[in-house]
Amino acid sequence: MYEPYVSVSEYEGIIDDGSIKRRLIQSSRHIDSLTFNRIVGRFDELTDFQREIIKEVCSSLTDWEYENEDFLKSVIDSYSINGVSVKYGGVNFDLINGVAVPPDLYNTLKQTGLCCRVLGAGI
Repeated sequence: MYEPYVSVSEYEGIIDDGSIKRRLIQSSRHIDSLTFNRIVGRFDELTDFQREIIKEVCSSLTDWEYENEDFLKSVIDSYSINGVSVKYGGVNFDLINGVAVPPDLYNTLKQTGLCCRVLGAGI
């Protein structure tokens, strides 16, 4: 069974409902995508610094995805009818490997060296 990079007992964030484990797993899977699956099954082999950063990003990403859930699930980001256009905005994020992530969190995750596109980087 897949275990998130932050356990429910370690998580200190804004979510207090029963969905926290599912949300932590989702954020951990997104981190796997952002790090090209370099840490799947190898989390304990990482340095203390890398593990600390990954846990920090996992918790923060979980909170960010929770706060912006409606926006992230929306398939429409803009439309226009008869010359009137509407565009949804206000959420600052980058789309990397199909994952919406705030730039500051992605920059923090890049400090681990695991987001480099070069084969074998970071470990």
